[in-house]
Amino acid sequence: MDRFFTDAKLRAVSVHPAYLSLWEAIERSAANGKRFRPRLLMLAYRMLGGTEPPAAARLGAAYELLHNAFLIHDDVIDRDDIRHGVPNVSGHYTNKARRTGASREAAQHAGMAAGILAGDLVLAGAYRLHESVEACEATRTKLNSILDYAVFSSIGGELLDVEFARLEGMPSPEEIKTVARRKTAVYSFEAPLQAGAVLAGAPASLVQTLADFGREAGIAYQIADDVRGVFGAEQHTGKAESGDLREGKRTAMLSYAAAKPQWEQISTLMGSDRLTAAEADSVRALLTECGAREHAVQLASEHAQAALKHLDDDVPGALGDSLERLTLSFVSGLHSL
Repeated sequence: MDRFFTDAKLRAVSVHPAYLSLWEAIERSAANGKRFRPRLLMLAYRMLGGTEPPAAARLGAAYELLHNAFLIHDDVIDRDDIRHGVPNVSGHYTNKARRTGASREAAQHAGMAAGILAGDLVLAGAYRLHESVEACEATRTKLNSILDYAVFSSIGGELLDVEFARLEGMPSPEEIKTVARRKTAVYSFEAPLQAGAVLAGAPASLVQTLADFGREAGIAYQIADDVRGVFGAEQHTGKAESGDLREGKRTAMLSYAAAKPQWEQISTLMGSDRLTAAEADSVRALLTECGAREHAVQLASEHAQAALKHLDDDVPGALGDSLERLTLSFVSGLHSL
């Protein structure tokens, strides 16, 4: 990652200082991540007998760049200016425009434009880094297919997320799970685990088992993340406080709440940019009162347990133990938020 950004900034400065500034903003936004996807990929690679760590590291970095590209674009779509508790790329350029006297509307447009361009750059960088991984033709074909499916699936999931947020009604629980799987589970869990296993030379049956595990673990993670997005503190979630409520994001919690008497109050408050802190607190209280919060916590736990069942198949013990600890960490602490 460091080498990627160093090279990119050297190329950018030869174009114009403003281009360098964009890359510096991208680098800052990427610096605060947990590197979860490359860690997952490296875990599978090492524990399945991989012997070329530099190649796996480059592959992991490609998935980290992919993640950052999706985050940058996601923030543009959600009109969020904060990520990991600090201004994201869009937020940085929005603030910069405001400081130079731009109107609020013009500043927001500048921020969105920078976010779109930045996300495109990082997505292209992910593909370039992925292509640079040395592997035999058969392995490369498999890796390319995994990456292609991850991008295709994630963008489809993002579109569904946007479309569902615009609906007056609530999507079905299965549709919400489809978004969780397509938007998050595939590129964050299934693909990194599969890629690490393929690069290590694992058999096809094990690669598929890891994909099955990743699907359930990813859904558990997304449901838990949605709970944290509503009830967690901004410094812990990395998201703008109450951002999901202002967006009107369709989640397992809201799907459950829509069938409860409290929904009339909830639906009149959420989904507005003007949602106040007091109104957000009211929504949280109503979600707890109607049982939606507990329902989502339980649903996340069920998918976590479904993921763990796949580890009983042909996953080596050390890898299975690590994945079990990781999965359980997603759902721990949800009751104490």
